[in-house]
Order: sequence, then C-alpha cells, then structure tokens
Amino acid sequence: MRAYRSPVFTTLDLPGFAGVSVAALAFLCAAAFLAGAIDAIVGGGGLVQLPAMLLVMPGGAPIHSLATSKLSSFVGTAAAVGTYVRRTKIDWRSTAPTAVLAFGGSVGGAAFADVLPPGVLNVVVLCALVGVGLYTWRKPEFGAEDAERLSRARTLMVMLGGGVVIGFWDGLAGPGTGSFLVFLLVGLVGFAFVRASATAKVINTATNLGGLCYFVPAGQVLWGIGLTMALCNLAGSVLGARMAVRRGSEFVRKVFLTVVAALVLSLGWKVVLGT
Repeated sequence: MRAYRSPVFTTLDLPGFAGVSVAALAFLCAAAFLAGAIDAIVGGGGLVQLPAMLLVMPGGAPIHSLATSKLSSFVGTAAAVGTYVRRTKIDWRSTAPTAVLAFGGSVGGAAFADVLPPGVLNVVVLCALVGVGLYTWRKPEFGAEDAERLSRARTLMVMLGGGVVIGFWDGLAGPGTGSFLVFLLVGLVGFAFVRASATAKVINTATNLGGLCYFVPAGQVLWGIGLTMALCNLAGSVLGARMAVRRGSEFVRKVFLTVVAALVLSLGWKVVLGT
C-alpha cells in the first residue's frame, strides 16, 4: 500500500523554485512578510529573511539565497518608500545623490563578496553595533525630534560618505545595513527616527538594486522563489511603514534597539564559531 504524502511536502518542480516544498515556500513567505515589516520600520529584516532561506533551501550555493533575498528586499523597500513619501518628509536634494553613491558601493561590495574576509568584517561590524546600541539605549531623547546639527553642505558630505561605505557593506551581504543608515542619519545628521527611517529606505532600495545589478547577470537569482517572497515582503513593508509613521519616533527607537540586540547576538555567535 502506498504511503500517503501530504501536498504541503510536495516539491515544486518549476523553473526558479529550486525544488523547494510547498511547506518550505510557505515558511519563506512568512519570513519575507516579517522581514518586510522590520525593514520598513528600522532596517534589519535580513536577519530574518536570509537565515530562513539558508535553512530550507535544498542544497545549492548560499549565493543563490543571498541574490534571491536581494530581489525580495528590493521590492519591499521600494514599497516602503512609496508609503513614507506620502506620509513624511524626505529631503531629496541630499537623499537622491546619497542613494546613487550607495548604489555604486553596493555593486562594488557584491563584486568583492568572495574576496574580502567575512570573519574580519563580522568582528568590525559587531563592535560597531554594540557601540550603536549602547549609545542609543543610554540616551532616551536620542532621535525623538529633528535636531539637525550640521550645515546643508556638511550634511550632504556625511550622507554621501556614509552611503558609499554602508552600500558597500550591503553588497557584501552584511547584516544591519538599514540600522546603520538610521543611526547615521539620527546620530550624525540629527534626524528624528521616523524621518531617518524614511530616508534610509530610499538609500536601502538603491543598495538592494545595486546588488541585483551584479547578481542578475551572474544568473544567481531564483526568480520563482524571489518573486513569491517579494509579494509577501511588499505587504509587510507597507504595514511596517504605516506603523512607523502612525506610532512615531519612540516606537521606531524601541524596534531599533531590539533589532540591534538581535544583530549583536547573531554576529556574536558567528564570531565565536569562526564562520
């Protein structure tokens, strides 16, 4: 007698799905939705989405998970930008050129993803995240309101320089890209958390697109999985952006601290294991 096999465990033998099961795809969709919501509020959704892909993908190089995750994240961050643009202020005169340079940095980071030592980078980013988290935690008033402390010219210089560096890190698949962008805009420029999150989404959309400009021609994107997850990430991003605008900077600050703590634990574990 033939054993019964639930349809949820049936593999999807379709182009672009890499033979994942229906259950695995549903798990990835849930992870993409949560990642989209987190990303839209304060960044750090990659902490959820990429590990989920690495967990359930049936073999294959991790580069496929990274590239496919970029597709989903790009759609989600672009949707969050649309929500923020209608509900909060974005200074396009400084944000647009920053996004362009961040895009270039991301393309370069993706190209060098297999060259630079990720173990060393993990240690550097871990130390930076600890500092960012402690500083934000010890200053409850930090980012509560706009308090721009630089001239327009210096603000643009800080944003351009930070955009290139953080964009390069994002191309390398480094976690915390959105969180670093938010901290740059709050800590150095003086934006409130909601405005910083809105601006960071524009720049993060550009860095995701930069990564895709490298990964798509290289044939690394699994389009079936990526587009399915993108729809879920989009829904989560719209929800997250609306929550951030409605509940204000104090809510975004709390989510920021939670995400930074999770990133510290995740990267700390990698550093301990030497991976």
